[in-house]
Amino acid sequence: MIEIEGLHKSFDGNEVLSGVSLAINKGEVVALIGGSGCGKSVLVKHVVGLMKPDRGRVIVDGREISTLNSRGLRELRARLGFLFQGGALFDSMTVFENVVFPLKEKTKLSDELIRTRAFKELELVGLSGSEHKYPSQISGGMVKRAALARALVMDPEIMVFDEPTTGLDPVIGLAILRLIDACHRRLSFTGLIVTHEIPKVFSIVDRVAMLHKGIIWAEGSPQEFVSSKDSVVREFVGEGTEGSFIR
Repeated sequence: MIEIEGLHKSFDGNEVLSGVSLAINKGEVVALIGGSGCGKSVLVKHVVGLMKPDRGRVIVDGREISTLNSRGLRELRARLGFLFQGGALFDSMTVFENVVFPLKEKTKLSDELIRTRAFKELELVGLSGSEHKYPSQISGGMVKRAALARALVMDPEIMVFDEPTTGLDPVIGLAILRLIDACHRRLSFTGLIVTHEIPKVFSIVDRVAMLHKGIIWAEGSPQEFVSSKDSVVREFVGEGTEGSFIR
């Protein structure tokens, strides 16, 4: 579904991505991990078509993103959901208005059907009763849930999660990861989760890819990461990773 081939990207002579290659199969969820400033966000922006590579290719469902025109990009993004790090809700809109926004902008569904789909999605993320509140009136965890509902209301084939637990306490963060897992089981989307939430994220993903020094340094199942002998992986993942978090 997603193929990243030899991706290079530099900024002001500083090479951030130095030949990244990674494949994510249809219906699979992959965690992208790595230290701060290693290029995870840059890589994600290439996947969703917000950046063009200096060299290399990103292919989504057989189509190379950098060659798409504006119409092609719109068609691609209609199949893709994105959960921004901070939620990125519109402050001037209620939770309900935020969730229905993509349906009103991108579909020709009737108002009644739009309302039905939005309320259903809000119920599934546990926000029934909060529809008429504004982002400033709800907690950080609820903001993430509302943003997730907005991303999923279009039934995307692909979901990209950019640090979905940032700013949340450990209990709420784990609840968000479990909610993502439940949504994946329901929709079977292809997922990429950029995260520092180790080892908790290992319980909801099929594979893990570690970005280090501009390349995919290591790749494998969560269990393979936990038992890895690679010094870089062991330092990042931690010596005492708990087996209970392995799927």
